[in-house]
Amino acid sequence: MFVDQTKIEVQAGNGGDGAVAFRHEKYAPLGGPAGGDGGRGGSIYLVADSGLRTLMDFRFRRKFKADNGENGRIKSQYGRGAKDVFLKVPMGTAVYDFYTNELLGDLVGNGQKLRVACGGRGGRGNIHFATSTRTAPEIAENGEPGEFRTLRLELKVLADVGLVGFPSVGKSTLLSVVTKAKPKIAAYEFTTLTPNLGMVVLEDGRDFSMADLPGLIKGASQGVGLGIQFLRHVERTKVILHLISMDPNNGRDAYEDYLTIRQELAGYTNDLTKKTEIVVASQMDIPGSEEKLQELKKKLNDKIIYPISSITHKGVRDLMIKAADIVYAANDQVETAPVVADKGEQEYVYKKLDDSFVVEKVDEHYFVISGDKLERLVQRINLDHTDGVMMLARKLKRMGIDDALREKGAQNGDEVTIGNFTFEFVE
Repeated sequence: MFVDQTKIEVQAGNGGDGAVAFRHEKYAPLGGPAGGDGGRGGSIYLVADSGLRTLMDFRFRRKFKADNGENGRIKSQYGRGAKDVFLKVPMGTAVYDFYTNELLGDLVGNGQKLRVACGGRGGRGNIHFATSTRTAPEIAENGEPGEFRTLRLELKVLADVGLVGFPSVGKSTLLSVVTKAKPKIAAYEFTTLTPNLGMVVLEDGRDFSMADLPGLIKGASQGVGLGIQFLRHVERTKVILHLISMDPNNGRDAYEDYLTIRQELAGYTNDLTKKTEIVVASQMDIPGSEEKLQELKKKLNDKIIYPISSITHKGVRDLMIKAADIVYAANDQVETAPVVADKGEQEYVYKKLDDSFVVEKVDEHYFVISGDKLERLVQRINLDHTDGVMMLARKLKRMGIDDALREKGAQNGDEVTIGNFTFEFVE
């Protein structure tokens, strides 16, 4: 079973709550506040691992959660931070937000990491809120909630050379001849249902990876047959070996087959016809194949075609040398090109909280206020103590909440809800 696309849910850990505590020691009767900070919640990372080939590990387990940070303690002791969670994925995994389809990162290098869910920060204890006029504050912060995300993981096989063409044109046979891969080979269409990957090693010491991609048919770019499910694997290849069967008895027109495959490559999300292509005439060991090859050459305006026979190995060596020349030339261009930061090497940047808020009059004496920054403020302040409630009241007034409620007609005794917190409006 080959799994190249899956949906997972990741939940980072919440930050620990800050503590409200005071020193009570024999020789320090006025020891002051001693509540420590909460620990950081665990984050979740995806890590590219060269030892993996599929996303099978995520087929049966799709929900992952990091631990919460420990709450702050007495005697100014900080809570312990939670360990981060590292999930291994194959090299070539692209990470998308499931709902917005935004590309969050592309993991193409072994060991490359991408943070996909950020752990919440720990809340501050009351040791941070002491002032010259407020020597014994009963104020602390709750830990921030951890980030929750729904992701789509999409694996695109990392191969230097990709074999494309209609079913049963000899792609699997060629791969089995030039590499140690053992793809399934049979005399019927769609024998290959998953990409097969192998390494080609030449006599001069050069090597490159080659992928046998499942057969394409007309309409593949719109999802017909195996369709887009495997067209995505062509995206990462440096060279496309376009195999066309020269079997005169298969009842197919070689030129029409060539144009159909080119049309499907062009119709994909990214125009794949821009990639370097080598046209390969396969199955040249069959009687009558030479005549069919000559007809194809005329229609392709004498375009260079490499005739091969995977059975007799005729022309295979020259084809592999040509493919290696193009791969290594492409590698040299990458090495000399300016280095551009890859999005997959960056941590996902979470959006800054919006300062704006909306006051809605739900009933004659009931108001609901919503706003990202406002709701986070209410969530962060520990309201179990009077000092915390008073600090929240001061912050709300400075943000203009009181004036906004008056403009909406709020009166003494009306109920106001912000997030999960409900209070009584007082003039």
